[in-house]
Amino acid sequence: MALMGQYGDDAEIIAVLRAAEYAAMGDAEGLAEWDRIIECLAGLSEGAVPPGQIN
Repeated sequence: MALMGQYGDDAEIIAVLRAAEYAAMGDAEGLAEWDRIIECLAGLSEGAVPPGQIN
């Protein structure tokens, strides 16, 4: 939700860029976390994830 508040419609793009940074560093755990964040953002933009289920 913080990403959406700060970046609005660009939040998913920012999250993808962060995921790419972790991938480039070889940090599989960090990449997996950002992948989950991207999934949540995509769900929110599609209305598929109820806001109460996002941490």
